[in-house]
Amino acid sequence: MKIRPRDVPPRAAWALEQAGVHPLLARLYAARGIRSHEELDDGLARLLPTDTLRGADAAARLLADAIARDARICIVADYDCDGATACAVAVRGLRLLGARSVRYLVPDRVVDGYGLTPQIAERVHAGGCDLLVTVDNGIASVEGVARARALGMAVLVTDHHLPGPALPAAEVLVNPNQPGCAFESKSIAGVGVMFYVLIALRAELRARGAFGAAAQPRLDALLPLVALGTVADVVRLDANNRRLVAQGLRRIRAGHAQPGLAALFEAAGRRAAQATAFDFGFALGPRLNAAGRLADMTLGIECLLADDPGRAAELARTLDAINRERRGIEGEMREQALAVAAALCGPDAAPPPALCVYDPGFHEGVVGIVASRLKDRLHRPAFVFAPAHEGGALKGSGRSIPGFHLRDALDLLTKRHPGVLLRFGGHAMAAGCTVAADRWPEFDAGLRAIAAEWLDEAALTRRLDTDGPLPPEYRRADMVDALEREVWGQGFAPPTFSEEVEVLSQRLVGERHLALKLRHQGQPVDGIWFGRAEPLPDRAVLAFRLGADEWQGQRRVRFVVEGMDGGG
Repeated sequence: MKIRPRDVPPRAAWALEQAGVHPLLARLYAARGIRSHEELDDGLARLLPTDTLRGADAAARLLADAIARDARICIVADYDCDGATACAVAVRGLRLLGARSVRYLVPDRVVDGYGLTPQIAERVHAGGCDLLVTVDNGIASVEGVARARALGMAVLVTDHHLPGPALPAAEVLVNPNQPGCAFESKSIAGVGVMFYVLIALRAELRARGAFGAAAQPRLDALLPLVALGTVADVVRLDANNRRLVAQGLRRIRAGHAQPGLAALFEAAGRRAAQATAFDFGFALGPRLNAAGRLADMTLGIECLLADDPGRAAELARTLDAINRERRGIEGEMREQALAVAAALCGPDAAPPPALCVYDPGFHEGVVGIVASRLKDRLHRPAFVFAPAHEGGALKGSGRSIPGFHLRDALDLLTKRHPGVLLRFGGHAMAAGCTVAADRWPEFDAGLRAIAAEWLDEAALTRRLDTDGPLPPEYRRADMVDALEREVWGQGFAPPTFSEEVEVLSQRLVGERHLALKLRHQGQPVDGIWFGRAEPLPDRAVLAFRLGADEWQGQRRVRFVVEGMDGGG
C-alpha cells in the first residue's frame, strides 16, 4: 500500500476559515474540491431543478393523468437497498399525491433475476395494472417493456444505471445517464430519480389546481428514505447527493424518520438521534440488502412502508436475523474465495490483474459482497460466481478498482467472445452478469486479458489518499462527533489521517483484530486495526480514522487504522 496525503489548496482552506468553517473542516473540505462556503449550503433550495432531468416533466404528466382517471399503478423495484427505498418513496409519495391504487412487485433474485423481464411484466398484468413504473431498474429491460406494452400497460422507466445500445420503448424514460439528459448529477441513485419524479408530479398537480402551494403535500418527509438509499448504493456523493443525504439525516436526528427506519436503527443498536451516513452504509443498508440476498426484499419494503411502530419493529428484527445469517454464509464463502485467489497467486507472486472465482457451493445472493471483500483485500477487479437458478449458467457479481470500468470491460468481452455472456449490466465499479457455465474459463481468461491491457503497475498498486497528520489539539471526542455529523461517502471520502507513530504495545483480540497502544505526537492513544492479525513494527506510518469508544461511562478517542505505508 502507498499512502499519499491529499493536496490542500491554501487559498480555498483560508477562504473557508474566513467564512466561519472550523479550521480542520476547512482543510478537509478544500482537499475534496470545495472552494467556497456557498458550496456547503445543503438547503433544499440548492437542489438541482427537475426541469433539467430529461423525462421528469413527461413522467409527471403521465402520472397526473393516471391519478386523474384512478388508474391502477404497479411499482417494479430492484431487490437491493436502493431499489427498496425507491419503491417505498414511490408508494408513499404517489399515495400522498392522490393515487388510490398503488401496489408493488419486487423480483426474486434467484428465481426471477434482475429487472423487468417479460415474465415479470406478465405477473404485473395478471395482478391488474394500467401503469407500470420501474424504480432503480428498467433502462436495460427492452424485452420486458415491450411485453408490458403488448399486454396493454403503459410503462414509465425510472432508473440511474448506464443504458445499453438500445433503449426500451417505454412511454417515458427518466434516467440522468440516458442520451441527451442535461441533469448534472449523473451519480444520483435510483431512489433520488424517483424523488425527483415526485417533485415534478407535485408541480404538475399544483398547475392543474389539485392543491395550492400552501396546502401541497410535504415530500420532504421522504428524504430519510432518499438519504438511506443514496448512501447504501455507494453512488458518488456529488454536491446534489450530499444535500439529499444531509437533509435526510437532519430529519432523522430530529425524530422524523419513518417507523421502519427508526426500528432498523434500534435493531442495529444505533441511535437515530445521532444518525450518520456511516449508519446508512454499515448498519441499516446491510440489513435491508440481506433480505434481497437471502430471502425476499418484500420484507424490507414492508418495513419501510410500515406506519405501525410495533409492526415495523417486528420486521426490523426479522431483517436483523437474516443479516446475521448472511454474515455466516459470507464468512464461509469469503474464506473459500480467498483460498482460491491465493492459489492463483502462488506463495510470493502478485495476484493476476483480475480475479474470477467460482464454487458450486456458493450462494448467488452473497457473491457481490464476497467480490467486494476480494477486491478490498487484493486490490484487483474481482468477480465471484455461483450456480444460477437456470440450468447451464453461472451468475456472477463484480467489483472494481479505479481505472477499470467494469461494465465497459464486460461490453468489450462480449464483443471479443460472443456467446460467453448471456446477460450483463452495471456501472464502472460494480456489475453483474450471467455466463454460460461451459464457457466460464473463457470468461476468466478474457477478463484477465482486458485487465492486463487496461491496468498498469500504478493502477494495480493500492493507494490510500489521506488528509496528512492530525494536529494533536483535534484528538478529542467532541471532534469525533463534529466529523461524524458531516456527510462523507463515495467520492467524498471520510477523513483519514496519516503519520508516523510509535507502537507501544499490540495484542490480538477476537482472533483477527489488532488492539494497539500508540504514541502520537508525544501522547498515548488507543488504536484498533480490524481484520489485521499480523504484528506491526515498533514505528510505522499508519493511516487512521478518528474514532471513539466508551469505557466506564466515558468516551475516549481511538485511532481506527485503515492501512500502513508499504504494508497492508
